[in-house]
Amino acid sequence: MEVLEHLYLTYTGTIKGFEKATQKGSPLASHVNWGHRWRAWVVTGLGYLPSGREAPASAKPRGLERERVARELGSKIAEMDEIIAKCESRFGSRTKLLDHPFLGPLAGWEWRRFHLVHGLHHAKQIRALRAAWPEVARRKTS
Repeated sequence: MEVLEHLYLTYTGTIKGFEKATQKGSPLASHVNWGHRWRAWVVTGLGYLPSGREAPASAKPRGLERERVARELGSKIAEMDEIIAKCESRFGSRTKLLDHPFLGPLAGWEWRRFHLVHGLHHAKQIRALRAAWPEVARRKTS
């Protein structure tokens, strides 16, 4: 469940960032450097999210109510897509809109691609946990 809460927190964090850009009336992206370009290309271009990076504090699970996370996860994805589209419409679809903590400034399409790649990365973890669960349950009952 912590993986789902982590994903939920990344969606709500992205929503908050785009809300701030909307309120300010301009993108909140900093200048792009080569490190940003490289990391963003690996994730959004190649679709590869390297393992081993620690989540920023704002995306670390903190014990939110499980039912709330499960209930709101899908609607947060839709809300995130909606506010990204709003900013793209207002500021330009190719404009760097908001900084990602590790990838740097991203355009709307890059934010969507990041969340897709990130979600698929964690889906692999969830599948592995589910596959291991019968073994864990057997050990507990033996």
